[in-house]
Formats: sequence, C-alpha cells, structure tokens
Amino acid sequence: RRSSKLPRIKRQGWVQRDDGEWEWEEDDPNYEAPVIVSSTITPTNESSATPTLPSGRFRPKQSLGQNFLRDGNTVTKILKAFHKDATLTRQVDPQVIVELGPGAGALTDPLVKTYGTNVLQCIEVDPRSVELLQEKHPSLIVRYEDVLQVDYPKMAEQQGQPLIIVGNLPYYITSQILFALADASHSGAVDSATVTMQWEVAQRMVAPTRCKDYGILSVVFQLYANVNLHFKIPPTVFYPQPKVDSALVGLHFLGPTRLRERLAGVNPAHLRRVVTAAFQQRRKTVRNSLKKLAQELYGENMSNIWTMQPTLPANIQEAVKRGDEFAATQELPQDWASKRPEELTPGQFVELARLLFGPANGGIDPSVPLGNKVWRKLKHGKDV
Repeated sequence: RRSSKLPRIKRQGWVQRDDGEWEWEEDDPNYEAPVIVSSTITPTNESSATPTLPSGRFRPKQSLGQNFLRDGNTVTKILKAFHKDATLTRQVDPQVIVELGPGAGALTDPLVKTYGTNVLQCIEVDPRSVELLQEKHPSLIVRYEDVLQVDYPKMAEQQGQPLIIVGNLPYYITSQILFALADASHSGAVDSATVTMQWEVAQRMVAPTRCKDYGILSVVFQLYANVNLHFKIPPTVFYPQPKVDSALVGLHFLGPTRLRERLAGVNPAHLRRVVTAAFQQRRKTVRNSLKKLAQELYGENMSNIWTMQPTLPANIQEAVKRGDEFAATQELPQDWASKRPEELTPGQFVELARLLFGPANGGIDPSVPLGNKVWRKLKHGKDV
C-alpha cells in the first residue's frame, strides 16, 4: 500500500517539511561558526571588518533558517542602502527602526552606533541572540517574539508613527514576512522595508509581465509598494553558506491613501481570491483558471462574464490623464479572458477583481478598513 505521506523533496540545499514549508538543510551537521573579529560601521564608511560572533555560543540553527552575515563590506552596503530607503520620502532620519531577526548582531551593532537604542528595536525568536544583544546593548529593546506573529499595526500605534523595517530574513519564511508587511501597510503601520532574501524571490517581486518569474509576489508588491532590487549578495558572505544567491530589496509602501486610489473600491480580500485562483493554474487562460470562482459567484449566468468589457472608474481615468504610470496599465484588454495570468498587469488584476466582485463605480470610502489579515496566513498574527 502506497503511503499518503508526501516525500521530503530536496531542492538546491532546501528541504520541504511535511507541512509544505521549505527550510535550509546544512551541508555539515557538525558545523561550528568560526571565531571572527569585531567591528562597527556607519552608513558612510567605505569598508568594514568582519562582524563579531562569540566563540562557542552561536551554531546557526537550521530550524530557524539562520545564515549569519560575516562580511563587513556587505554589511556596509546594506546599511547605506537602508539609510537611503529610510530617508527617501522624508527629510529627517528615521525615528522608529525595527530589525527583524538580528541574530548575532552583524547589522544591529552599526545600527545602534548610527541611530541609537532610542530609535532601534529588534524582534528575535532565538533566546541566545536576545541574551547576547541585551549584554552588548543594555538599553536596546529586544522583543522575544516570533516574527510571523508580530502585530505591526499595534507596534506602530504604540510608537506613534510608521515603522522602518530592516533585516536579514530567513529564506523559508521570507514571503510570509513580506505578506505580513503588506497587510500592515493597510493601516499605514509600515513605511519602508530593506531586507535580504533569496535572489529568486527578489526577481519575482520585480518581474515584468510575460515571464516565468511573474506571479503573486509580483502582483502584490508592485501594487502595494515601489520595489527596488538594490544588489545581488553572494553565498560567501554568510555562514553557513547557502547554495543560492541572495539579494537586498528595498520596499516603499504606498500607504492606505494611495493604495485606496489604486484599488478604487476593490476589496483586497477579493483581489487575493482572484490572483490566487489565477496563478494556481497559471498555464491556463484566465477564463479557465477563474471558472470555479465565477461559477461560485454567478452560477448559471457565469458565461456572461467572459464577454464583458468594463470601463475604468472615473478616478482611474483621471489618474491616467495625470500621467499615472500604474493607472495607464490598468484597463483590461478586449481579449482578457483568453489571456494567461502572467500577461495581465497588477492593475489589470485589480480591474478583474472589480469585474467579479465590484464596485463598478470605483467609489473610495476611507472608513472601510482594507483588512488586518489578507495576504498573511490565518495562523499568523492577530485576527483583529
């Protein structure tokens, strides 16, 4: 009798767990991090020595997806890019910086030196890291918490302003962290994020239409934010060394006002249903991939949907006249039903959601919440 339990699939150094999540598998189970020299940097330094890792205290944990930064020059580049991201839309230095997964402090130490412990706080699930950072920086707030469960809107409310995010993210939960930040942007809780991730994930976020990398991440983050792929990061700057390249990505979230203008009344939860259904069967036409959803919504009248040619709401048309580049790509083509999902722009997915769920007039009601939990998993974060 064949077992119903799925095999553990390996892919480029990753292993898929029974619950479907991917985690990094170390090549050497006896690996111990090397003893290296301490240094601190600021965003203006030209170079830096290797960050510190206390001898015998920090063997990277596979279960936490830990790959620590060990190259000072890379840390310097990350800090410079972060400072640029954090000050791009404001004239003053950031006031509330949140580092996700600081680990042994490769980024934390220069962040403390540059901005101070009154500006920076960290979120870390590894108690070893919490203890180390509290010893090195006694006045630094280090929250012992799972990054997937963080309530970003509550944090921003407590701080009285949007959060500036920075971090070297674990590969296997990168997308879930990003989706949590997207949800947080519904309330304006997150202003920007400068984070490392797997190179392939970064490519998906900035991918244009009509290519294999274009998918859900592309649609969501090109709709929600201005995305900048800063640079590629080689495996050699981490320990243990992953078998894939990484990237530093900067995101500047639009915030609720501008996002509402792009959505023009479309509920993000409805958009998620459309985008998810479409890319679950990305090789099929939009008509076929959304057939089940359309039947659920319209029953026997479903066939009328595929021939409809909706006009853009008045506010989107006005945005097109003003030269808005996003709005200019928002109108659905006449043959939209015969297109494949990868051929539709993020804006056209918004209009597709409007076609199926409404509202046709594109009315914007700021009093209607965009949703606290739309893109992140139901088991992550607060429900209200």
